[in-house]
Amino acid sequence: MNSHTKVHGKHGDFAIEATGLVKRFKSAKTFIEVLKGVDFDARHGDLTMVMGPSGSGKSTLIAALSGLLRPEEGRVDALDVDDLWALSASRIDRFRLDHCGFIFQGFNLFPALTALQQVTTVLKYQGLTPARAKARATEALEEVGLGHRLNQRPSELSGGEKQRVAIARALAKDPRILFADEPTSALDGENGQVVIRLLRRAATEHGAAVICVTHDPRLEAWADRVIQIEDGKIIADERRTPNPDAALASH
Repeated sequence: MNSHTKVHGKHGDFAIEATGLVKRFKSAKTFIEVLKGVDFDARHGDLTMVMGPSGSGKSTLIAALSGLLRPEEGRVDALDVDDLWALSASRIDRFRLDHCGFIFQGFNLFPALTALQQVTTVLKYQGLTPARAKARATEALEEVGLGHRLNQRPSELSGGEKQRVAIARALAKDPRILFADEPTSALDGENGQVVIRLLRRAATEHGAAVICVTHDPRLEAWADRVIQIEDGKIIADERRTPNPDAALASH
C-alpha cells in the first residue's frame, strides 16, 4: 500500500486505505467486537459497494473510515493525511468538511430550509461567499434534476427528491471521498435508479472515491468493486465491470 495518497488523485489512485481496524462496543459486562482487524481501500473513480446483512459491521466500517467513530485499533490513511485518527478532533472535523460527502438513508435534511438552503448552508461553512455558495448549490441541484424545486422544503418533496437534495448537498462540496449509507433502502425502483446513477456519475465524472454501504443486491450491477462483510470481517472482494445502463427493479 502507498504511504499516503493524493488530494486530487486520478482515476485508479488510492483515496483511502485502512489497516487492522478493530471496533468494540460495550454490551452489559462484555464487549462485542464489531470490526475484527479489517483492511480496506478505495480508489478515485471507483464505486465500491460494501455489502452484508444487518449487524455485519458495514456501517461501523464507514464511520471508522470517515472519522466519525474512533476504532480501538488500526489506522486510516486518507488523501494526503497519514493516520487520520492521530489528528485532533477539530482537524478530523475539518477534513470531513473539506474532503468528504455523506448520504444517509434518513436524508438528514433541515425541515425549515428550502432545497437551495440545504445545500448553501454547508458551502458557507466551507468559507464560500453567499453568492458563490448559491451559484454552486443551484448547479448541484440542477445536476440531480431538481432545478425546478429549489424553493421547496422537505415536506413538499417526495422521498426520491429528498434523497436527491441530500446527494446535491454532498456533490456541491466536490468531495474526493463520498460515503453513502443505505442510500436506496427507503426508495422504490424508479427513485433508487436515479440515486445509484448519480452515485455512479460521482465516481466516473467527478472522480470521487464512492463508498456505498448497502444490503440491497440490486445495486451490484453499477459497482466497480463489491466487498462482502460478515460478522466484522471481509469475506469476499471482487472487481467487476459496471453496467451503467442496468435497470433497477422494484423490491
